[in-house]
Amino acid sequence: MGNNGWVTSRTAVRAARLDQVCADAVGVARGAITDVDPTDVGDHLEAVAEGDRLVTHFFESHLAGYRGWRWAVTVTRVPRSRHVTICETVLLPGPDALLAPGWVPWNERVQPGDLGVGDLMPTAPDDDRLAPGYVLSDDAAVEAGSWELGLGRSRVMSKEGRMETAQRWYDGDSGPEAPISTAAPRNARCGTCGFYLPLAGSLQQVFGVCGNLYAPDDGRAVSADHGCGAHSEALLATAEHPVDELPTVYDDSEVETVAVSRGHGSVESGEPAEDYGHS
Repeated sequence: MGNNGWVTSRTAVRAARLDQVCADAVGVARGAITDVDPTDVGDHLEAVAEGDRLVTHFFESHLAGYRGWRWAVTVTRVPRSRHVTICETVLLPGPDALLAPGWVPWNERVQPGDLGVGDLMPTAPDDDRLAPGYVLSDDAAVEAGSWELGLGRSRVMSKEGRMETAQRWYDGDSGPEAPISTAAPRNARCGTCGFYLPLAGSLQQVFGVCGNLYAPDDGRAVSADHGCGAHSEALLATAEHPVDELPTVYDDSEVETVAVSRGHGSVESGEPAEDYGHS
């Protein structure tokens, strides 16, 4: 007995042979392009064999807005007949055609900030960012409040959802590489700021909410190594060397000489002083 395992064999695929009768029917194929102006159909480009006695003729398209497109007309004939008939006529993009971008589902086109007042954006039942609230999650703060049936939320953020959120915040305007953070002093980090309110749960070691009215991130989640100039311990630097006060300068040319009369009992500076006593 020999080996009765799987046996594979090579099958040669025969290339379609170009039917000359169908290939010569260029005029028939051109006449099948209707409902457009004849000037919208350009030169014949090529004839391609699709199968036995099945040929597609390609014509240049001059339609406005369809640069690089081609008219494709497929013709055929029955065996031992020289009568060619039309199968279909379509407009197809060529190798250099200008194409519209690929269709993207709406939930993949939505960007952060697109949701406006009154808009609704439903969440898919199988969203990886969420997990049922009645099962134990890997977040201790979530487990403490939602493990009992009938309490808590129906769904909570899963580990994947929290990791995705944390990475997005850290890489964005809430992280240490934000322009306002890199421009702030090195010691002005949110983790040491009195206005920093740490989050609960597994994110409390990395993120918190800014509570400074005058900070640009007021009311927003920021990382502990984020920073700005409104740090609670930021002090204005005082001048080390006080500015010397300049002496008062008088302009003698603006002094006006005024003559006054001598009062009773006054003496000139050159006269001897009078004796003091009673008269």
